[in-house]
Amino acid sequence: MSYTIDRIFQTSSFDTIVERARTALQDQGFGVLTEIDVKATMKKKIDEDMNDYLILGACNPKLAFGALGIEPKVGSMLPCNVIVRSLDNGDVEVSAVDPQASMAGIDNAELQQVAGKVKGMLQTVVANI
Repeated sequence: MSYTIDRIFQTSSFDTIVERARTALQDQGFGVLTEIDVKATMKKKIDEDMNDYLILGACNPKLAFGALGIEPKVGSMLPCNVIVRSLDNGDVEVSAVDPQASMAGIDNAELQQVAGKVKGMLQTVVANI
């Protein structure tokens, strides 16, 4: 089972894909709560170079609130991360977490239904970038 929803872009810049990802997330009711520039962090912390790599921590407040009501500890798996990264060949890849895969270890059918809904929304996000 794959744990991400992926798409590769061959003719767009990293910055363009980041902006398109933000728009697609917003269109599906997600806000970006956190943003980690992994490239800059690795350079600063361990003086290592790497390709552009951004982690967007996305959250749909209504669905997150519902999931927390069903399973209070599920907050340890939030927000839903979406990464945008430059590949060595110049392409840009977007990968969104598959919430059903990440929550598979939680034995709660109601939570799995919420995860399925979020997965569908993230699939739409990735498709709409």
